[in-house]
Amino acid sequence: MEKNFKRTLITTALPYANGPVHIGHLAGVYVPADIYARYLRLKGQEVVMVGGSDEHGVPITIKAREEGVTPQDIVDRYHAIIRDSMKELGITFDVYSRTTSDIHARTASEFFRRLYDNGCFEVQTSMQPYDAEAGEFLADRYVGGTCPHCGKQAYGDQCEACGTSLSATELIDPYSRLTSAPVSWRETTHWYLPLNKYEERLRHWILDEHPEWKPNVAGQCKSWLDMGLQPRAVSRDLKWGVPVPVEGAEGKVLYVWFDAPIGYISNTKEILPDSWEKWWKDPETRIINFIGKDNIVFHCIVFPAMLMAYGDGFQLPDNVPANEFLNLEGDKISTSRNWAIWLHEYLREFPGKQDVLRYVLTANAPETKDNDFTWADFQARNNNELVAILGNFVNRAAVLTPVP
Repeated sequence: MEKNFKRTLITTALPYANGPVHIGHLAGVYVPADIYARYLRLKGQEVVMVGGSDEHGVPITIKAREEGVTPQDIVDRYHAIIRDSMKELGITFDVYSRTTSDIHARTASEFFRRLYDNGCFEVQTSMQPYDAEAGEFLADRYVGGTCPHCGKQAYGDQCEACGTSLSATELIDPYSRLTSAPVSWRETTHWYLPLNKYEERLRHWILDEHPEWKPNVAGQCKSWLDMGLQPRAVSRDLKWGVPVPVEGAEGKVLYVWFDAPIGYISNTKEILPDSWEKWWKDPETRIINFIGKDNIVFHCIVFPAMLMAYGDGFQLPDNVPANEFLNLEGDKISTSRNWAIWLHEYLREFPGKQDVLRYVLTANAPETKDNDFTWADFQARNNNELVAILGNFVNRAAVLTPVP
């Protein structure tokens, strides 16, 4: 049964501020979200679209090490590039903020503290990857190795080649991305969110209450639920991030996948300090999370479980439309190999052609399967569809329209 909502809150996945955004980000998340926001506004509906940069991920610290600068230097640079290029493309955010803001630090700390005070976490001591040469514990992204599923190189949290979520213990021949030394293991203590306690509620919410969700979203969620959910760490042994706000947590920060989605809340607070709660806690608000397929688990299982644990009326998203990937000239877009079309470079090389890119990415959107962007197709759509067909239609209509 379709619900009637008074307003819609649209959130967009937070890109890591370790580099600019590329056409894969645009086709997967930002252009579709902007189209939907514009559509609702044209209908006269109350809409807020929030976005921002994820500035606490390990990729930021890796980039900073590579360049010999601080993580803050990296995020300041790329946040500005991302924010400005999104604006120039015409993505109509009501706010595009960042997770290094003071309001986000306060919001994320308060969120953790409430769950901590309510006894929602489990404390576990475990063996974690450690680099003896660097003298540091290794976050997932600092661990490299061979994926046990596809045999290609992967990180300690995910294989980008086949999309499988992993842990460092699953990798074959794990090594440190800091020094290339083999990973060793040392004991450390962290806080875990017991996802298994929310498994039945999540199953009912996803599979029973939302049969209309896209098959790729529902299918990936069902696979995780059928395997049985496990407690997931919400803290990490790192120096860069929001410090864990409890005694005895020195040297630990909030895990980025606990920290980042709270950014949707803090961003809303930033622009609507007196009315943000109606966008998150009023049942008459529809929340839509636009993401890529690699973020499905975090937005459909981890973040909803966090909201369930917090309580206090927080509403769960009504839909989580996740697109597939956009490839480039038959090859997977890769930041590390610089195989991408970067938005800020496109805007510089093709001044005034924002709508052409938006049109091509919309016409070729990877909604149900991975699609391929080629320059030949870009040229053909511009010349044959926009110039020849649409341009001819506009010209004929203008010529035949009587002048008063």
